[in-house]
Amino acid sequence: MPLPTSVESLLNSQNIHYDLATAPVDANNQPLWHDQHLRNVGAAKAVLLEDEKGRILAVISADTLLDLNAVNRQMDRELRATNQDAVRQFCDTYSLQSVPALPKLAGLPTLVDKQLLRRESLLLDSGDDTQLLHINRDDFQQVLEDAIICDIATPLDPLEVDISAERDEEQILGAVRNFTQLRIRQRLEETLELPPLSETAQRIINLRVDPNADISDLAQVVETDPSLAAQVVSWAASPYYSAPGKIKSIHDAIVRVLGFDMVLNLALGLALGRSLSIPKDGPEGYLGYWQKSVYMAATIEGLVTAIPREQRPTFGMAYLSGLLHNFGFLILAELFPPYFSQYCRMTEANPHSTHQPIERHLLGVTREQLASTLMSLWSMPEEVVVALRHQNNPRYQGEHHQYAKLIYVAERLLLQQGVGLGPKLEIPASVFADLHLDPDKAQATVINVMESLDDLDHIALQLSPR
Repeated sequence: MPLPTSVESLLNSQNIHYDLATAPVDANNQPLWHDQHLRNVGAAKAVLLEDEKGRILAVISADTLLDLNAVNRQMDRELRATNQDAVRQFCDTYSLQSVPALPKLAGLPTLVDKQLLRRESLLLDSGDDTQLLHINRDDFQQVLEDAIICDIATPLDPLEVDISAERDEEQILGAVRNFTQLRIRQRLEETLELPPLSETAQRIINLRVDPNADISDLAQVVETDPSLAAQVVSWAASPYYSAPGKIKSIHDAIVRVLGFDMVLNLALGLALGRSLSIPKDGPEGYLGYWQKSVYMAATIEGLVTAIPREQRPTFGMAYLSGLLHNFGFLILAELFPPYFSQYCRMTEANPHSTHQPIERHLLGVTREQLASTLMSLWSMPEEVVVALRHQNNPRYQGEHHQYAKLIYVAERLLLQQGVGLGPKLEIPASVFADLHLDPDKAQATVINVMESLDDLDHIALQLSPR
């Protein structure tokens, strides 16, 4: 396939010598900028940024994270990533599929991370999703005549290394010391200044460990919280579960539709989710907290069912882990308000990166560390603590690893379907093997979820604050 005409004309006018290389793409021909090969060779990508003064172009290596703070210091501006609709309009204007890593194409002021100039040759985004431009350093410098060469990116590799869970408390306290004006106290839960576990959640946890607890006990606890009761009934009555007749009570929801274990965990997940405010800000393309939670819980529900019964983890714990998988997002927004806004803008500017490197870069701690630590302080089941902490670590083999890997698989399956925010990543065969999960059955599960999105959105809408 030939280069876009606008790119070819620019290269020819500058007498730039180039070769073409095939770009790794997914099943929909979308570029995989998280691909390890592109990162190893330091392929260069471009990001459009803008503020009220206009647009600029930033060019960085695929193995780095664009640092918006560094860009704004350099330009003395308040730039953020151009929204997706405007990027598409820009590409349409120049008959492109993506924004090329070529400064002179649109005459925009351009910042180029100086790490790129340390390479003898470069692979550049060509504006065609399926091809990369291979040029040498001298030719690349020729098109940088009017560009600003500066430090605007930080390497991704160190930010992606997960530390031992034993150091979570140390890192969280360090983050609080560095980024808030709170007085440091001895106890972590006081330092975080987050609300205590609600009375409803405490009563549900007590029911969980009571071997004599029955349907009446659970119904009584849920019914004492009218808002929670309404949400559970709404969940059971949703088209997704196709319950016959009307659901008139919590007892109905338990006996006729959801079952004791599911209502127990559903009520607990809802109670915890309501303990923190849902942030109004969020990166472009971000699914609402409850929408993402519902999608994940439904996907994990199907995955557990697809696992042979003798290897199947506890359904209730898996479902609860799915509901709470993104609880750390709420903690980030609650605990670090100024930096949460920066996180949102950095995420928009770095679609090739997962959220963990961005959080480590800004805060020195991730949402997974925060969420699992707080769950432990709240005496939540160890299965949930482990699931939330290790949900992005496919190599974790400790006790309860299945719950973490179910979240890992569910999130990536949804991302591959275009649901959620982040790069589309492959799922290692070893993870399916550890779960005793057939990859084809896993794919069938997510397809079923995709066909039910309207029903799941109805559930999420009932849970979202009005």
